[in-house]
Amino acid sequence: MKKFLVLSTLFLFVFASYAQEKKPLTYDDILKWNRITQRLISNDGNYIAYKAEPWKGDAVLKIIDKHGAEQSSIIGGNNAIISNNSRYVAFTIQPEEDQVRKLKLKKTDKDEMPLNKLGIYNIKTKELDTVKNLKSFKLPKQWDGFIAYQTKTELVKDTLRNDDEKVKKESKENGYMLNIRHLLSGEVIQIPYVTDYTFAKNKEVIAFVSTGNDNDVEPGVYYYNLLDADKTAVLPGKGTYKQLTINRTGSRLAFLADTTNNKKPAYHLYLWDQNDGLKDLASTHTIGIEEGWEISENGTLKIADKTQRLYFGIAPVKPEKDTTKLDEEIPELDVWHWNEPILHTEQLNTKKDDLKKSYLAVYHLENNKIVQLGRKSYSDIELINEGNADYMLAYSNLPYAVQRMWEGYPEHNDFYLININTGDREMFKQNVRAYPNASPNGKYIYWYNAMDTTWNTFNISKRKAYKISTPGVIQCADEINDIPNPASSYGTGGWLKNDEALLLYDRFDIWKVDPENKAEPLNITVDGRRSGTRYRLIDYDKDYYGFIKEEYKGVDVSKGLYLIGHNEVSREDGFYKIDIHNKKSPKVLLRGKFRLSAPIRAKDANVLVYTKEDFQEYPNLSVTENDYKKSHIVSDVNPQQKEFLWGTKELYTWTSLDGQKLEGLLVKPANFDPDKKYPLIVNFYEKSSQRLYDHQIPEAHRSTIDYHYYASHDYVIFNPDVYYKEGYPGESAFNCVMPGISKLISEGFIDEKAIAAQGHSWGGYQVAYLATRTNMFAAIESGAPVVNMFSAYGGIRLWTGRNRSFQYEHTQSRIGKSIWESPLRYLENSPLFTVDKITTPMLIMHNEDYGAVPFSQGVEFFIALRRLKKQAWLLNYNDADHWPTLVRDKYDFQIRLAQFFDHYLKGEPMPKWMEEGIPAVDKGFDLGY
Repeated sequence: MKKFLVLSTLFLFVFASYAQEKKPLTYDDILKWNRITQRLISNDGNYIAYKAEPWKGDAVLKIIDKHGAEQSSIIGGNNAIISNNSRYVAFTIQPEEDQVRKLKLKKTDKDEMPLNKLGIYNIKTKELDTVKNLKSFKLPKQWDGFIAYQTKTELVKDTLRNDDEKVKKESKENGYMLNIRHLLSGEVIQIPYVTDYTFAKNKEVIAFVSTGNDNDVEPGVYYYNLLDADKTAVLPGKGTYKQLTINRTGSRLAFLADTTNNKKPAYHLYLWDQNDGLKDLASTHTIGIEEGWEISENGTLKIADKTQRLYFGIAPVKPEKDTTKLDEEIPELDVWHWNEPILHTEQLNTKKDDLKKSYLAVYHLENNKIVQLGRKSYSDIELINEGNADYMLAYSNLPYAVQRMWEGYPEHNDFYLININTGDREMFKQNVRAYPNASPNGKYIYWYNAMDTTWNTFNISKRKAYKISTPGVIQCADEINDIPNPASSYGTGGWLKNDEALLLYDRFDIWKVDPENKAEPLNITVDGRRSGTRYRLIDYDKDYYGFIKEEYKGVDVSKGLYLIGHNEVSREDGFYKIDIHNKKSPKVLLRGKFRLSAPIRAKDANVLVYTKEDFQEYPNLSVTENDYKKSHIVSDVNPQQKEFLWGTKELYTWTSLDGQKLEGLLVKPANFDPDKKYPLIVNFYEKSSQRLYDHQIPEAHRSTIDYHYYASHDYVIFNPDVYYKEGYPGESAFNCVMPGISKLISEGFIDEKAIAAQGHSWGGYQVAYLATRTNMFAAIESGAPVVNMFSAYGGIRLWTGRNRSFQYEHTQSRIGKSIWESPLRYLENSPLFTVDKITTPMLIMHNEDYGAVPFSQGVEFFIALRRLKKQAWLLNYNDADHWPTLVRDKYDFQIRLAQFFDHYLKGEPMPKWMEEGIPAVDKGFDLGY
């Protein structure tokens, strides 16, 4: 027994010494924290490239093998691409931040600042070659041997040249030097003054536009076969060339050209063919282009690969400015019309883009016919089967646009099929609150109807619609929707090959659904609802960001399907595999108390890269080659974490004031002592408890506290879930949050005189509301709150130009009715009208350049507090919008936030900015820390 006590004492001593060696985080430490912001794997699966990027400082590109052995480390490496043959990695190298900072302090001219470099790393030889003064680069993804890049030429004064002889300056308009490099031999071909260049997707061909020089290169459009070094002048001569486009096989080249010297360009549409040469297909006055319309330089050219079609953009001719009048003679005003389909502020918001808007047209090469497809009345259009189908899809909300102001989303729409050959349109669905899409092979149009929560299809050839899901069989709508708006769907897993079936999601399972109801829906994951596991498809035919690849034709089930699953009860994540035909529960490949990211897989090998994380473990890259039977971590981007005090995160439960069982997250400090009293910060938005195993990378956040910072400084953080009752958002927050705090106090480890709340935007509104209902809080930071729902209801969201009414009636604010139908709800949910009840010191962060919540809301709140002699401060970051985005401003906000809480919760001295303020004359000179 004595021996045991000695050992126990020794253990405690060692543990205490170890703990003392660790230190709390500072925001200077946090700015050095790395994130993995790019990851890619070579086609053969043998090499991985990833970018480790700190919040402030230089990113580092790491090139490693699949076992984690480092091949190269490049400071400033960015935008990496691995060649098709897995032999080269190409990337930009940005100038080091400290170098740039020193030059800026010296007031170095912008043109004299260092440019990026190009890095070309040979994986086999481990050699890195760099090229300075880089403007851009392109590396083919489906063939090998060449890389193309543009550089800015360093001019050296020619002593033989006359001083008054002008040298053509490289610029965006004049172009830069194009270098086409043979990767194996190192041979470089240079073409001066190139303004545009593009590779063919499947063929060793490049096309480019040059403005030419005075010697050996004539201006014009060129086609270059790289294998036989055959350069063809497609259209020589001075001009303006736009939208250079080459087809996949490199056999056709399309572009727009204006070869006149007119002040206003008049573009012609050209197509060059390897066999037929160059054809001037169309100009503004070609039959098929309506009077008052012209070929648009802002459109997009697309050469259909399976049909004789060339898609291009046209637009109404823009009115010319009256040059007989001075600007000061023309009134500057906006005329708002009560029945405009689009609110005038929205029009002003989109004016710049609208002036460049183009409408799709098609040139039929087999009969030299132009057909206009896009119209002003369409909200959007979509090519079907990459433009090879006989129809295209369009929808329009224009007949219902006015009511969108208060209804919000989803919008009412009419659906159309547009005949590619004639331009005729056919409405096949009217007034549906949905957005249509086309299946990959073009057999069907499909959509989710928000009003009856069903998925629907339309067979294009049969002209027949089908309702393929019903709530009684598949509950496709959000089951816990708590806003007064139609519930959104859980989405889809995509179509099977050949449009055979559509994979639909409910809350937990994946269903295989026949697009014409020829078979009963099949639950292919079987046990999702029973086990509480939310299964979702991992589709390796989609890229890293989840976007469908260009030639994507549907989900291939022949080798089984891989899934990622999240258990809503245990919060565990897992990877799974299923055979769609065997009706068995998914096979567990990897599962545990962590969060997983969807993996990326090598194109030509079964090598996968994924991340696994929890509150303590950063999501470093892991590699597996055998369906997760064995995995190994291949990155370590934050080894410094072991130097700092690190808290713990756990699930916490309590009961709301109206009897509902609730869950939330509780973060405790490192070396938590249940007999000690800790200050508490309550931070919440809506619901976060499913994020139990999220790592939450330390960050100088733009709008919220950093949990790791406060946990390392002996704070407890409580993040409660909130469930809302229509019409009573503020009361709902009170009902959910306050009993959770009370239960924590009863646990004995919370200092009930040192409790704070913090939230931003919707969270900012809720903590402001709580301040009017309780004096439990010692301090509250409320970021960008809406405090007056009456004035906000009629306001404008500057980000979009849209009116805010829909938000209060149908979305997040959850009032459910207009101000005329239920004025008292707007009154009782607005903190402004009960500001006199507030006793808590308030810190407000609201920026005047605000795009989401009007700045006037923060001003109204501050002015009311100021008049009533309540302690209040307002932070207004001049270069910020809804929140600070610049590192310097985020850093500053977090410093002030910590000082604010430390003063009121820990008794630290009040900083100068709080005690005295910062007079306008001292702005920029004294930070007042």
